[in-house]
Amino acid sequence: MRGFLFFAAFMTLIPGIVQGAEPEGTVEKLDSAVVSTSRAGKSTPVTYTMVSREELRAVNPMNSLPMALALQPSVVTVNEGGTGLGYSKMTVRGSKGSQINVTLNGITLNDAESQEVFWVNIPALSGLLSSVQLQRGLGTSAAGPGAFGASINMSTASVGAHPYASVDLGYGSYGTFTAAAAVGTGLTRSGLYFDFAYSRGLTDGYIRNAYADVQSAFAVLGWMNEKNSLRLTWLFGDQHTGITWHGIDLAQYEADRRYNPAGEYYDQYGNVRYYDNDTDNYTQHHLQLNYTRQFTDRLVWTTTFNWTKGDGYYENYKAGKRFSKYNFIFEEDSKGDFIVQEAMDNHYFVLNSDLKYSSDRLALTAGINLSRYDGDHIGKVLWSDILGEAYDYASHKWYLNNGLKQEANAFVRAEWNPLDWMTAYADLQYRGVWLDMSGPEDDQIPLDYSTQWQFLNPRAGLSFHWDSRQKAYVSAALGHREPGRSDIKENIKNAWIADQAGVANEGVSLKPEKMLDIELGYTFASEKISASANIYLMEYWDMLLETGRLSNVGYAIKENVARSWRRGVELAASWQALAWLRADANLTLSVNRIKDYTDYVQHVDTYDNWSETGKTTAMNYGTTTMLMSPSLTGMARLSFRPWCHASNSLKTMELSMDGKYVGKQYMDNTMTDSRSIPAYFVSNLGVSYSIPLNKRSLDFARDDNKEKSSIRIAFYVNNVFNNMYYADGWCWKNLVEEDGAVADGIGVYPQAPINCMLKVSWNF
Repeated sequence: MRGFLFFAAFMTLIPGIVQGAEPEGTVEKLDSAVVSTSRAGKSTPVTYTMVSREELRAVNPMNSLPMALALQPSVVTVNEGGTGLGYSKMTVRGSKGSQINVTLNGITLNDAESQEVFWVNIPALSGLLSSVQLQRGLGTSAAGPGAFGASINMSTASVGAHPYASVDLGYGSYGTFTAAAAVGTGLTRSGLYFDFAYSRGLTDGYIRNAYADVQSAFAVLGWMNEKNSLRLTWLFGDQHTGITWHGIDLAQYEADRRYNPAGEYYDQYGNVRYYDNDTDNYTQHHLQLNYTRQFTDRLVWTTTFNWTKGDGYYENYKAGKRFSKYNFIFEEDSKGDFIVQEAMDNHYFVLNSDLKYSSDRLALTAGINLSRYDGDHIGKVLWSDILGEAYDYASHKWYLNNGLKQEANAFVRAEWNPLDWMTAYADLQYRGVWLDMSGPEDDQIPLDYSTQWQFLNPRAGLSFHWDSRQKAYVSAALGHREPGRSDIKENIKNAWIADQAGVANEGVSLKPEKMLDIELGYTFASEKISASANIYLMEYWDMLLETGRLSNVGYAIKENVARSWRRGVELAASWQALAWLRADANLTLSVNRIKDYTDYVQHVDTYDNWSETGKTTAMNYGTTTMLMSPSLTGMARLSFRPWCHASNSLKTMELSMDGKYVGKQYMDNTMTDSRSIPAYFVSNLGVSYSIPLNKRSLDFARDDNKEKSSIRIAFYVNNVFNNMYYADGWCWKNLVEEDGAVADGIGVYPQAPINCMLKVSWNF
C-alpha cells in the first residue's frame, strides 16, 4: 500500500509530462467502437437504460453489479448471504441469470455450460466500469446464448486525458470491510496509456457460514493514434465463500433466521457440529486483446480475442452417505461420513470481429463470433470416517467428465435514416452450437451425449425522433436458445433412473426455447425532466422454465413448457426539480403466465430410503403464474444537495433515500400460497460529503472535471426500516409410494435487517 500511495502522489506532480496528444473526439470514437456492436444507439428501437459510473458508485457501497442495478426498472436482486457481498443474483422482467446476456467490452462473460454469470467470481466489478447499458428484452446482442430476457453491456473502455489515482476504504456491519485502489496514466504524448485497479472485500455475512473473501484486479495497457487502437486487458477474480445455497425452512426462519445448515453433522456423542471448510472457491482470469482500425471516417474494423481460465471447487461435509455414491466398491454398501470436493477446470476462447460502415443516412455492421469452451468436472474424496486418514484418497476419482461446447455465429445489421425523423433497423444473426459431453457425473450416471443446434434470429424495428428530446419506437425480434448443461444433466439422470426401473421414457427430450419479443416505447428528455414508457410482449414457445427445485450444487432445475408469455408496462421518470433536488421513480406492471401447466411430480420409494423410482405423476393446474415473477415492482429515489446553490462553496453534501417494492412471488409454477414469497419493501439511506483538495481541482475548464481531486466521506444505511424479509426461495415436492402422499418443503434466503457502511474515498 505504501508503494501505491507513493506512486499515486508522484503522478499528481507530473501532469505536464503525460498530456493527452489526441483530440477528445478521436479517443471517444475509437473507444466506443469496442462496445458498439453489442450496444444500442440513441436511435436504435430497443428498450434500454444507460447507467453511468457515477450512478453505479452512488447507490452501491459493495460494488456488486447486481446490487448496483437494483433500482433499475424491472430488476429484482437478492444476496444469498443476506448482505451485498458474496453470491448475488438478479432477474430482469422475471428472467433469471441464464437468460441475461452479459458482455464486457463486447465479449460475452456468460459461462458456456450454465449460461450464467456468477457475479461473485468478478467481485467489485461496478467500481471498474465506465458505463453499463441494460437492455430489457432480446436487445441487440451480437453474441452469447443468454440474450433471451435481457442484456447487460459493460464497458471499461474509457481513456482519460490526465493521470489519476484513487483509494477507497469501507467498513460496515457483520464484519464487512472493502478496500480498492486505482491508478492510471491517462493518454500520453506517445499514445500509450495504462490503468490498474485492485479491490478486496471481506465479510462474515448475515447468516451463519455466509463469509466471503473476494478480490479482483483489472489492468489495461493500450496505445492509440488517430486511426488505430490496441488494448490488452486483464481481469482477475478470486472468491472464497461459505456455502449458502441451501436456504432454510420457514420453521427455522421463525426460530433463527441466521441459521444455515451447510456443513452440519453430529459427532459420536450426538452433539451438533459444523465443518468449518464448507466452502465455494473459484478463480478466474480473463485476458482480452482488442484492435480497432479506423480506415476512413466511415469505415471501422474491430477485432477482440478473449481467453478465460477458470478453476475452483466446492468442499462439503457429507454425513450418512453410502460408499457407492462416491464410487467405492465394497461387498457391503455401508454408510459413513465424507469430506468431498467437486472441482472445475476450464478454458474459454472467444474471437469477435466486426466491420462497421456509416454514412449520413446508413450504418451497416457485419461480424462473426467464434468460441470454444472445454471444461472438466472432477469429484474428489478427501476423507472418510470409516476409511480413516491412511487411505490413499489421491488415487481415487469419484467422477470425471468433460464438456466441450463450440459456437459460431455471424450477423449483419443495418440502420437507415430515410427521413431526418425516422430510423429503420434490421438485424439478422445465425448461431451454430455444437455440444459434446462425456464421462460419469457425481451420481455415477454416464453423461455421454452429443448434439448440435442451429438458429436464425432476426430483429427489425422503427424509431421516430421528431426532435432531440423525443423518441418513439417499435420493434420485433425472434430469438432461440439451447438448454444448459445442468438442464441436460437432470434430463439424462431422470431418463437413466426410469430405464433402470423399467419405466418407459423418451430419453433426453429437452427442446430449445423460442421467443418473440415485441417492444413499443416512448422517451422524452429535457434539461430538467426525462421520462419513458414502454409496452413489452414476450411470447415463448418451449420455454425452459425453472421448476422451483435445485440440484445438489444449487443449480435451478428446468423443464420445457409449451406456451408461456410475459407482458407488461414499464414507466420511468426523473425530475431535476431544483438545482439541489432530484427525484427518480419507475414502475413495472406485468402478467407472467404459463398456459395449461402440467407439473410432473417424481416418485420416491419410502420416507427412510427416499430413492427415486423413475415414475412420475402428472398434475395439471391450467393457466398459472410463472415462478419468481412479481406482477408489480417499483422504485422511488430522492436526492438533494443542500449547498449546491452556494456557488462559492468548496464543499458538496448529498443526501439520498430510495425505496424498492417487489410484489408477491411464487417459488414454483403451481401458484401455491404456501410456496410463495410475500411482497416486500426495502429502503436505503445515503449521506455523502465531498471536499475538493486544492484549487486546481476546481478548474472547470479541464475536460476530466468529472473526477475532481477530492476526499469523499459516505455513510449508507441499508434496510432503514428494519424489515424482516426473504427475497428468494426454492421448493421441492415428491410423491412417496409408501403411503401415496405428496411430501414437499421449501427453502428461503433471509436478508439482513438494518445495517450500515462507512466509506472514505480519496481521488487525486
